[in-house]
Amino acid sequence: MMAPAEVARVSALFPDVSFVEVPAHGALPAEVRAEILLVSGPGPNLGPVLERGVRWVHTTATGIERFPTALLGDRLFTCSRGAGAIAISEWVLAMMLAFAKRLPESWTHDATTRWTRADLDTLYERTLCLVGIGGIGTAIAHRALGFGMRVIALRRRPLPSPLPGVEIASHLDTLLERADHLVLAAPLTPSTTHLLDARALRIVKPGLHLVNVSRGGLVDQEALRLALDEGTVERASLDVATPEPLPPDHWLLRHPRVRLSPHISWSAPWGLDRTYAVFRANLDRYLAGEPLAGVVDVAEGY
Repeated sequence: MMAPAEVARVSALFPDVSFVEVPAHGALPAEVRAEILLVSGPGPNLGPVLERGVRWVHTTATGIERFPTALLGDRLFTCSRGAGAIAISEWVLAMMLAFAKRLPESWTHDATTRWTRADLDTLYERTLCLVGIGGIGTAIAHRALGFGMRVIALRRRPLPSPLPGVEIASHLDTLLERADHLVLAAPLTPSTTHLLDARALRIVKPGLHLVNVSRGGLVDQEALRLALDEGTVERASLDVATPEPLPPDHWLLRHPRVRLSPHISWSAPWGLDRTYAVFRANLDRYLAGEPLAGVVDVAEGY
């Protein structure tokens, strides 16, 4: 259930695999049957297609909060988790550097500018706090450590750090109190919706730089507006918002402390190829009878 252009691209990447295009809408050809369903955007035909012998469903998306998981039954369900981690982590570092180095506002085109200004910050020994330390969070932490940052992460399960030098926090409040840069890289689930609410934003260290590359729903946007107006949050660098796209008169589009991009932090020349490569690696595992990567826990929501 993919657009024709996507089907052609996937087929070209995997010449030894037979792909059959399934329309998301309209009548299903009677002969369509498959054991594996690759989905980019589920449509009305998802339910009927699943009844055509499908045992494994893979979505090219990372987040699954909009996927109609109730239709899946006990079928195996995987996602392209981690495919955009490199590109997204680079975007996060770019935003942190732009905040620290006051880019582009520190540039000049005026010969009368005072050339001895010294009000720039650094990432070195600043504290980066990550909400989520999966594939994306780990990629961000790896690059931040290279800048000499202190990195603290919050994860839902009591597991050890995936990287040496990354401290694992036991509670969200610990992150909020210590963060110079707070990066949201957790999935949107019922337990993470409005994780950053008015209470949380009263705890943060004043002057916080907030970065969200997950989903807009992790943040109570009205509480964020108040924190930005008061200066508690000095800047919010957001690649996501609620809703998407925003209405033309939305305050996020014009607030002076907000840097907003239209959900493109994953973008890279090889971005889609990496997404499909996740599926291909899983296909090899599936054919070999091995456990798959990126299995979604439907009950948990990721």
